[in-house]
This record gives sequence, structure tokens and C-alpha cells, in this order.
Amino acid sequence: MRWALVKVCLAVTAMVVVAFAVPLGLVIKEMARDRAFSNAEREAAAVAPALSITTDRDKLERVVASAGADRGMAVHIPAAGGGPAVDIGRQRAADGDIATVRKLGRASTTEVAGGSTLLQPVALGTGAIAVVEVYVPESEVTNGVSAAWGVLAAVGLALIVGSVAVADRLGVRMVQPAQRLVEGAHELGEGKLGARVPEEGPTELRLAAVAFNSMADQVVQLLANERELAADLSHRLRTPLTVLRLNAASLGDGTAAEQTRAAVAQLEREVDTIIRTAREAKPQTAAVGPGAGCDAAEVVRERMGFWSALAEDEGRKWRVAGVDRPVRIPVARADLAAALDALLGNVFRHTAEGTAFAVDVHNAEDAVIVLVSDAGQGIRDPEAAMARGRGSGAAGSTGLGLDIVRRLAESTGGDVRIGSSVLGGTEVRIWIQLGGRQPERKGHRGTVRRRRSRRQEMVSTFNRSRSLP
Repeated sequence: MRWALVKVCLAVTAMVVVAFAVPLGLVIKEMARDRAFSNAEREAAAVAPALSITTDRDKLERVVASAGADRGMAVHIPAAGGGPAVDIGRQRAADGDIATVRKLGRASTTEVAGGSTLLQPVALGTGAIAVVEVYVPESEVTNGVSAAWGVLAAVGLALIVGSVAVADRLGVRMVQPAQRLVEGAHELGEGKLGARVPEEGPTELRLAAVAFNSMADQVVQLLANERELAADLSHRLRTPLTVLRLNAASLGDGTAAEQTRAAVAQLEREVDTIIRTAREAKPQTAAVGPGAGCDAAEVVRERMGFWSALAEDEGRKWRVAGVDRPVRIPVARADLAAALDALLGNVFRHTAEGTAFAVDVHNAEDAVIVLVSDAGQGIRDPEAAMARGRGSGAAGSTGLGLDIVRRLAESTGGDVRIGSSVLGGTEVRIWIQLGGRQPERKGHRGTVRRRRSRRQEMVSTFNRSRSLP
């Protein structure tokens, strides 16, 4: 907008300057010519009284010398009464032009070498017509024209520069509020809920700023209401959790009782975390910093220690691979545990008892792959399963489990894929990118193909010796 306004103002000012400066320059040139010939007419008029009195050559030469012979004046007197013709001064005009002026009795100008001449007829006492010739050089005709044109050009250039400067200032006044509005929109989109824009500039942009600030206030209010609602709903779970904890305390001793009490305690901690997070004034948008994250192998061993007990109760075979050494990933421990619980919970919820499952971890140079596979019936529509809130339609299925896994992977620049397992059922592949790189779907096609081939090579290592014991 700023440069468009400058260009428009530059074009308009240039046209105005040309429209006025060119005719004015031509007028100045014509005025200089008229001035030069007016001077020549005055010089010719100074000789006319002497010609009307006498035609004596000596006297006329003195008159011509005093009137401006040094400028190129000449007098042409025709022969009369048997006397010879008299020519005083240097003749520059052609004889034909002099004869025409004498015949017509009107003054005229004619072009000669180096300039022009004024031919002025003068009546003599004898009735004959003499012609006074005054030479006007070209330098006198154009005297002052170049300087006047230079002044006009300087004034026109100053007008153009001034108009461009004014247009630029006006453009800045219009563009800066728009840029602040764009920056505020970007900040609000990035989760900076305190982003506001000053309500200044032209009327339209001020109204836009007012509307943006009002919208931002409404967004903050809506998010606050949602957080309060989430906190209130989570708080309602405390009553049934208290009942579960009391019932679990009365189960006595035993492995199942201890696992039940541990599960209830963990559920209470998760509800407390949800309440605290929901009541925070700002959303958690900060990225994981250097040194943060967790040991994926340790988290997998811990969660498999919990789910393996349930697997033994249901007669399920299970296997864990790739957790014999530390595997650092840029993911919070609680987030990875929640993702694993969501996937393993889906295995127990959507497959029959006795269905085998496995968890494999592979650590590569730039990524970590976590595979959760089972020997169940598989997923008919993987895309629908990845859609948040769709679920499978079964009782107790909200469809949020796989979305939790997807968001965890995408927070590192990775992704989640659902495919067929070598066990015959479903395989959920979590690609966790190391180093905070962008997902390959945003890269160049060649890069995408190379990364996909590298992924296939990494995943192919899992396709060897995947049978359960």
C-alpha cells in the first residue's frame, strides 16, 4: 500500500509538472524572441527620422553608427532622380526579400546565417521607400531561455520529490497500523492471548483495531470459560474417586489389590493435574528446552510393568524390545506415559482376551520410533480413527486416545501412522523427531521421499524376529 501510494503520487505530480512546465518553457522562449525583435524595431525606428530628412551618405552613416551599426544595422536606399542607390552597412538579407518589403511597405523578418534580420520600410522625402535592416543574432533570441528552463526543471523536480516525501509519510501512517494489526493477529494465533493493537491511524484501521481487540478479549473470555468448565468437570470426579479409593483400601493384601490402589492413586493425580492446568491463566505453549524430555526406554518399562499384570490376568502374550539402554526424546515423561497408556488401553479395550501385543523402541540418529502392535482384528478406517473425537462408536470410546498420540508426535516434528502389524492386527507407529526438525510433509518432495525411505529402512529392522515367545 505504501509503495502504491508513492507511485500514484509520483505519476500525478509528474503529469502536472509536465503539463505546466512545458507550455511555460515555450512561452518563455517566445517572450525572449519578442524581446529581441522589439529591440531591433526600436533601433530601426531611431534611423527613420534621419531618413525622412536627408539621404546624404555621410550623415546617414553617422546616424547608423550612433543607432547601432556595431550590431549589424544596414540601410538600403533605392536610386532616385537619376542618382545611384545607397547601401550603408553590411547586407545580410537577400535582395529579393528587400525588394518585397519595399514593394509591400510592411516590416518582416527573414532567416539568415547565424540568426535573423528585421527589414523595416521607411518613407523618404522623395516618396521612395528605404529599407532599414537590423541583424538579430541567435544568441540574443535565446538569451535567458536556458536559465529559465533550468529553473523550471529544478522547481518541477522539487515538487516531485516533495510530493513523494509527503506520500511516503502518508503511506507510513496508513501502513504501520495495518502492520501492527497483522503482527497482533500472528501473536494471537501463536497463543499470546495478551496481544492487542493500538487503536490509531485512519478511521477504517482504527475500527479494525477496535474489532480485533474486542475479538481478542472474547477469545480470552471463552478460553477462560472453557478452563473453568474443564476444572469443574474434573472436580466432579473427586467424589467417585473417593469412593473407589475407600473400596480399594478395603480389598486387603494381594497383587490385584495393590495394582488397584496404585491405579486409583494415579487417577487422582491425573485429575489434580487436569484441574491445576485448567485453572492456569496462560496456556502451556512453551516448547521443550534443551536438556528437557525423558528416557523413553524407562517410561516403556514402567508402563509395561503395569500393563503386563493385566495381560497375565487376561492370558495375553506380550513382548518389549529396544528398552535395554537409555533412549532420550524431547517429550515430557507424563506425555509419553499418557500416549502409551492410550495405545495399550485401546489394545485391551478393543481386542479379545488372549490377544497378543508388543511394544518396540528403535533409536536412530535423528528420530525414535515407538511401535505398538497387536494380533487383533485391525482398524478398518485408519483416517477416521485419527480424527479427534470420532472414536470407534463402541461404549467408552471417545476417539481422543489416538489424537493424544498424534499431538505428542507432531510437537517434535514427527507423526503417527496406522498400519498392519506383523502379528496380524493393528500397528501404531509413533515417529518422534529429534532436534526439533519440521515434519517431512512440509519439506521438498525429494526430501520427503528420502526421509520416507529412511523410515522404511528403520522400520524394516522391526520386521525381523517379531514373533512372540
